[in-house]
Amino acid sequence: MYRSVALASISMAAMAAISSPALASWNFRGSPAPNAFIQTSNMTLELQCDRVHFAPASYEDAQDIERKQGLSIRFMKDGATEAGAFQAGATNSETGIVDNYPVEIVFSEKPDYDFILDQIAGNAVLNLSMIDQDVSYGIFDLKGSGSAIKSLRRACDSRARRAPAAIEKPGGSVYCGGGQIKRQIEYMILEKTQDQWDVRVTINGETIRAMTAYSYFGNSKAPQGFVVALLGEDRSEILAYSDKGKDWLEFGDYIYRKCNGQQL
Repeated sequence: MYRSVALASISMAAMAAISSPALASWNFRGSPAPNAFIQTSNMTLELQCDRVHFAPASYEDAQDIERKQGLSIRFMKDGATEAGAFQAGATNSETGIVDNYPVEIVFSEKPDYDFILDQIAGNAVLNLSMIDQDVSYGIFDLKGSGSAIKSLRRACDSRARRAPAAIEKPGGSVYCGGGQIKRQIEYMILEKTQDQWDVRVTINGETIRAMTAYSYFGNSKAPQGFVVALLGEDRSEILAYSDKGKDWLEFGDYIYRKCNGQQL
């Protein structure tokens, strides 16, 4: 069992004496990609439709979570009583660092993520700690999280219902690569479109809309081989290159090379 709800109160007074929840407000952002988030002076936690992004206070903490390939997610009724927990590890999730800093956790099963959202919405304090010992990376106040998560779920459900009619399946070249989390990326530039979203990008089977940008970040000189930038509606940026018979993409810190549709 990797997820559990406590049947009896567990005293956490010692931990509470060492750490206190980060005081900040929960917010919901619906566009371009739905997410519920809380941001303090040195940490950020963002809940998306199918994954969590956590930027701890230090990059070393992010590296530690990636190295351990796990995170203990503990739900507190108050500052001293644990109500439940979820152990994210290699058997039920994928963990990696994205966009240079945040830790990204993608859950293998939707019921696991639903359990986490339910517990965050229903409790007072969230403790994100080491998978192998009682040391916290960050503690968050959950006041207001219920309303933010309710809005998140409503937006994600609406987005899922619209997706089949609004998004066309790409049929372009396929690129493979990545770090701890392997990705297969495919994009297709549409010949006709009614809005600015003239590209369809598919990453590991999930398709989003994007727009093309043929200038390299304004007046900056483009690197050799630069073809086009793909700016996703979820705020992602993918750079496409082609030079001397080689084609590749840059996404975050990783390079993805054309793989002709081979499996990851």
